[in-house]
Amino acid sequence: MEILSEYLIPFLVVLTVLVFVHEFGHYIIARWNGVRVEVFSIGFGPEIFGWNDKAGTRWKFSAVPLGGYVKMFGDANAASQPDAESAQQMSAEERAVAFPHKRLGQRAAIVAAGPVANFLFAIVVLAGLFMISGQPYTAPVVDQVREPSAAAEAGLQPGDRIVQLDGQKIERFEELQRIVRLSPGETMTLVVQRDGERVSLTATPERSTVSDSVGNEHTIGLLGVTSTGMEYKRFGPLESVVRAGEETYSLTTGTLQAVGQIIAGSRSTDELGGPIRIAQLSGQVADTGVTNVVWFMAVLSINLGLINLFPVPMLDGGHLLFYAIEGIRGRPLGERAQEYGFRIGLALVLTLMLFVTWNDLVQLQVFSYF
Repeated sequence: MEILSEYLIPFLVVLTVLVFVHEFGHYIIARWNGVRVEVFSIGFGPEIFGWNDKAGTRWKFSAVPLGGYVKMFGDANAASQPDAESAQQMSAEERAVAFPHKRLGQRAAIVAAGPVANFLFAIVVLAGLFMISGQPYTAPVVDQVREPSAAAEAGLQPGDRIVQLDGQKIERFEELQRIVRLSPGETMTLVVQRDGERVSLTATPERSTVSDSVGNEHTIGLLGVTSTGMEYKRFGPLESVVRAGEETYSLTTGTLQAVGQIIAGSRSTDELGGPIRIAQLSGQVADTGVTNVVWFMAVLSINLGLINLFPVPMLDGGHLLFYAIEGIRGRPLGERAQEYGFRIGLALVLTLMLFVTWNDLVQLQVFSYF
């Protein structure tokens, strides 16, 4: 019961909200384009409970709460594979509401709407957070320089105000931290304001291994400087939206950078986490207050949207890749090519799920007897 209340319930609440947002993006754009939606499911497998709306859509909660799907009329399955056999037998009225018979641009918009909804959700909740609680703000002014450190070697001094890092404008110390943490061992150019003049310096963040709140180890970059005076700044509606958009962009590029480092081999695959790790973090964040839960949901929403855009068949990005090929060729890929693509995509997704779940179990030391 303790595990249920501390981890499982917060995890299911967070996941359900994010899955609903993603699938509702598909649903609403499909309806706007005249597509009949047959099923809107939170979870997979046998239905637990559900209802039918006036448009004939079955809204339901299913037994395996690790995702969800929207099944549209004309699809062979929840992965939106076209049902070529039934398509040939459709009447004109049925073709008008079938997803596969919509124009290429309409189909692409419907598929892209899921990830877009996740990014928009992140912007909305972060904007609300910045209006109500405020955005963390620490001036990018060096308070202390650790000896020895990358900062000391570069010549940074207390009182320096860091205004640029690798050409990127720095307004908050938090921005500096985020960029440096993702750049261990990479030489970077800093521009600092010192005694009224701008000075250019070169620094290489040290590689450091740290443990997060659930014991997972991460390799990060450290400069060796501190700053003081952190506060929360509140903003009006318009500026909050702008700053939320900037924060979403920063989190997205940071995630892509980390994925690129994993692919390149400069970052360990042990840092990849799956449902168990997310459940752990959900439980811990839930204990720290609503503000951190909202922030956590925004970050997860961005990651969910981003992952779904990867060009892997079975994911939204895979469908968009097929549509791009269709646009270039002037006709869809052959049925057999699409079938093989979906099989490969399914294998990749299942392999990734098994791998990250194994990582989670190893971190929990479930298999420590090996």
